[in-house]
Amino acid sequence: MEPLRIAVAGLGRMGRRHVQNLIYRVPRASVVAVCSTEAHELEWARSFEEYKEFNVTVYGSYEEMLSHPGLQAVWISTSTDVHASQTLAAIKKGLHVLCEKPLTCVDAAKARPDLKVMAGFSRRFDASYRDAATKIFDNKAIGSPFIHHPELAQMNDVDNGVGVVEFWGGKIAYFYCSRTQAHGHDVCTEITGTEGKVSVNVVPRANNVVVADKLGIRNEVQPEYWQRFEDAFALEANEFTESVLRNKPVPLPLEKGVKVMEIGRALQDALLTGEVQRFNEKGERI
Repeated sequence: MEPLRIAVAGLGRMGRRHVQNLIYRVPRASVVAVCSTEAHELEWARSFEEYKEFNVTVYGSYEEMLSHPGLQAVWISTSTDVHASQTLAAIKKGLHVLCEKPLTCVDAAKARPDLKVMAGFSRRFDASYRDAATKIFDNKAIGSPFIHHPELAQMNDVDNGVGVVEFWGGKIAYFYCSRTQAHGHDVCTEITGTEGKVSVNVVPRANNVVVADKLGIRNEVQPEYWQRFEDAFALEANEFTESVLRNKPVPLPLEKGVKVMEIGRALQDALLTGEVQRFNEKGERI
């Protein structure tokens, strides 16, 4: 089977890395083109020996790149404000699309069921988060997810309480009190169930080396986002490629991405208005 002929739009911090992943970590894909509207990115790309070695054509226009001979798919890694328009343009050209936030394009994607249009959320492809999901949903390792006990309000009590105290001068203190939290809470992703808890990235260690010196005992940490999720982006690209070549459903359809963003917008509205934002049983804002 021939590899998937894919182009990458955008050559900024993430776009360049997506190209590297596709070239070296996605054997079923072939990068045939890239594009950017930034002069310094184009100058770099046109002089980059690696792109010449792999016959990657560099375009200064997204529209021109979409007409590259034999192009099958495009990975959109440009600024968020053009994700929708570029996704729609690719769909109109009959191309498969992988883009992190093409959430206003659901109707257009539905109108072309022959095309694979996938939302890219890196945590969905991270090994640790996938393992956590398996333990929660398949293995039932922590029972059912624990939500709350509203009946405690009748006793002037809560199961989980957060107090915010603002002092003169703008200083703020947060006080947390929990009747349900398992031992070992940290800044991480946690899902607490009736019989246990699954945590991801409680201690973001780079390795298992412990350094002990006059400054104390410590671990090295992962210094940046890309290092933490590099493998997830590679897996994301591989699964998108397989979806196209084998005509399989994409692992993250746009509808699920829309739901995630609706929750995020509700949180933003709650912050700005100070009011509780509610959803009905169908997941619709009320």
